[in-house]
Amino acid sequence: MSVTPFELAKVAALTADEKKATDIVMLDLSKVSDVADIFLVCTAANKRLADALVDEIEKKVRINCAEKPAAIEGRTEGSWILMDYGAVLVHIFLPEQREYYRLEKLWGDAPQLSFA
Repeated sequence: MSVTPFELAKVAALTADEKKATDIVMLDLSKVSDVADIFLVCTAANKRLADALVDEIEKKVRINCAEKPAAIEGRTEGSWILMDYGAVLVHIFLPEQREYYRLEKLWGDAPQLSFA
């Protein structure tokens, strides 16, 4: 089964929303960067929720899209976790790191995508 980056990102975003992540943003980087096609950025209230988000996103993307992340980085510290699905990068932040790194501002030229 082959899915588009948007379909994968949408599954991840809806899963994050179901698990109570906040401030969920999908950025379309396809025309502004070769890093990835889509950044999914969300906030977890605490490290335990961040860890649960990683597990649930990994599970739902595997079930619905038949994809596994190439890498998951930052899980030990838990303040900024990156799930690398190639064309889609999922960023799970704790509130302080989200405010500090402000990826949406950094990639301000990238249009936001709706996942609802």
